[in-house]
Amino acid sequence: MVEAVLIDLFSLPANLQSNIQGLLHSTLETIEKCSSIPAPFVYVMCSQRQESKRNSEQESLLPALRDFQSLKKRLDVVHALTTAAALYTIKQRLDEKDLSIIKIILPTIRKDLMKVYVDHLFTAVYQFEFEDLQVASDCKNLQIAEPQSEWQTLPTQDVVLIQSEIQMYLESLPSLKGELTILRSSLIPDDIFLHGFTTRTGGISYIPTLSSCNLFSSSKRRDPQVVVKENLRRLANAAGFNPETFHRVKVDHANAVCIMGKTEPDSYDGIVTNQKGVTIAAPGADCIPVLFADPVRKACGAAHSGWKGTLLGVSMATVNAMVSEYGCNVKDILVVLGPSVGPCCYKLPHESAKEFHRIDPKCVRLFDSPSPYIDIRRATRVLLESGGILPENIQDDSVTDQNQNITFCTACHPEKFYSHFRDGTNFGTQIGFISIKD
Repeated sequence: MVEAVLIDLFSLPANLQSNIQGLLHSTLETIEKCSSIPAPFVYVMCSQRQESKRNSEQESLLPALRDFQSLKKRLDVVHALTTAAALYTIKQRLDEKDLSIIKIILPTIRKDLMKVYVDHLFTAVYQFEFEDLQVASDCKNLQIAEPQSEWQTLPTQDVVLIQSEIQMYLESLPSLKGELTILRSSLIPDDIFLHGFTTRTGGISYIPTLSSCNLFSSSKRRDPQVVVKENLRRLANAAGFNPETFHRVKVDHANAVCIMGKTEPDSYDGIVTNQKGVTIAAPGADCIPVLFADPVRKACGAAHSGWKGTLLGVSMATVNAMVSEYGCNVKDILVVLGPSVGPCCYKLPHESAKEFHRIDPKCVRLFDSPSPYIDIRRATRVLLESGGILPENIQDDSVTDQNQNITFCTACHPEKFYSHFRDGTNFGTQIGFISIKD
């Protein structure tokens, strides 16, 4: 069932622009007659040719809208200078209402273009259907019809132009929720390594649970890859790394490790490198982003350690990769545990809790309850120390620094961090990143 209708009047021929009131009236009339639900939300995209004309254009549309009482408060006319700006504005309004099933009514010549915009600005959460907006023989009216033409692939140069338009628009947007903030460890020497852990501020993601510096896009969330890419560009600019040589782990909640420069596995939760200027990163939204640095051999690593990865030993697997690939001495490797869900908040079913109890009984609180509290950080520290990492070379602020410099509980600090545990399925993601300076 269609939840929203988008009418694309952005590129009407010049001879129709002057009659936009009548055109809109006839189009809305058709929607009212044909709609599968009594009153879908309707969004109209119009070109904003000159700022001075905007108010008069808006006023000229009002008579066309007054006749449609069922669409009152459900109809929104969006003027913008570019298709990217108009469509992104409409996306925000769809997301405010949690709408996902959208019918786009548009001129046939715009259909292949619109498909590219939609593919870039939306994710698989949304479902689209298209209908043709055809000019009637009298050239004064528009008609809605079933699509007549097959999809065509746009020439590469046209796609590149659309991508550039989208990127320029996103770069122009203001940062949300304050300045971009990076947390840094004093354990990792900053004359050799560039590193940090992100917080949720300073990006452009606007959906509340993803706002604002979300750094991961998936088919199950409403933040598209282009927005995440813009957030990453802003982070790279603030931190001083090149976003074009940035590599994030491909999370599998297991213990595979990618060696930069060798064949990349399909999925992996650890990554290591000794290449200068290459930034590697691990995400976390309760799971621990763990950073590794060897200032002697000048090598580094990053790991994503959730409860499954912790039990499977992903942190020591990352250490072992640095030892075997780069000749690191385990006693030289520094390890920093980033923001992650603390034992104050995190629970697991009793069966899983048993596995943590075997690592160290102190990793589990209220062991006899159906869902005991779990300390995945402690389990990580115990496993690292048993693998030869020196205790003084592990930074876990929940133990070593009561001022909480880095290892905050993500669930306890909604203003600073994302949390899957706290926010549910449409959660945002922060990262830990590290690189070797040139």
